Amino acid sequence: MTEPDDLVYHVDGELVPAKEASVSVDDRGFRYGDAAFETMRAYGGEVFQWEAHMDRLRETCEVLKLDHGIATDDLHRRIDDTLAANDLADAYVRLSITRGVQPGKLTPDESVDPTVVVIVKPLPRGGSDGQPVYEGPATLQTVKTKRVPDSAIPAHAKTHNYLNGVLARLELRVSAADEAIMVDTDGHVAEGATSNLFFVRDNALRTPSLDGPVLPGITRRVVLDIAADEGLPVESGQYTPDDVRNADEVFVTNSTWEIRPVDVVDGIRIGDDSNNASGDAGNDASRGETAAATAGGPVTTLLSRLFAARIERSHYD
Repeated sequence: MTEPDDLVYHVDGELVPAKEASVSVDDRGFRYGDAAFETMRAYGGEVFQWEAHMDRLRETCEVLKLDHGIATDDLHRRIDDTLAANDLADAYVRLSITRGVQPGKLTPDESVDPTVVVIVKPLPRGGSDGQPVYEGPATLQTVKTKRVPDSAIPAHAKTHNYLNGVLARLELRVSAADEAIMVDTDGHVAEGATSNLFFVRDNALRTPSLDGPVLPGITRRVVLDIAADEGLPVESGQYTPDDVRNADEVFVTNSTWEIRPVDVVDGIRIGDDSNNASGDAGNDASRGETAAATAGGPVTTLLSRLFAARIERSHYD
């Protein structure tokens, strides 16, 4: 496996050593965050949910009115070449397309000479025989930084402008939390700084609706598809931080973590009946013990197993 110091990146059509890779300080992606990107995961040498990622990238570019003119097959080839150059089959993959170098003014020119960068990093094997990239369940903390309203910056646009998430993560420095819970301007739970959020309550899987400022995560969609296939009750709607704190199970999703169980939210251990004012002794069996929630409750465990099996079938069999 390629060592981090020996990685090779793909920059504007060329493979270059990572430590030498650069873009211009006049690039609009650097100056203004005027760029689209996708974070993906490769399993067995193939990008997971490639078409879904390209659909979302296309939507982001439409929001930015960024007509980069690069064919999807060309982007795929650049990623394949980067994986091959690093001798990586299982990897983190980030594809960025900026508006390129333009005069230093806020209003972009109509003509675009885009900058395209592919970054890869080694990850463990996925699938049923794989290992998680994280060490243990996550701890979440609700932060004061609000999710930017859709009317300001559309949530479905995945751009280089990640200041909102950066500010949320900075708040975690005073806690031991792994991820932030961000709420919208009305106080409803939106998402994590870099993840989508799910919780289980009353035997139903629940997640914030895309009607709010929520990025339509690729892993989020796959989890919902798996839940539907299994006949699990699913609800998307508006929820408060208290709804999450009082849940039976909580987990977060993104392309790198896949499905990561959560054991503590805002200092409250998930699945601990003493913290759930609406709970009663008769529901203990359905909610499970604290130890089970710490390792991933029954619904989280089921979805994780089925997600891994799907990866195994599609990328390793």
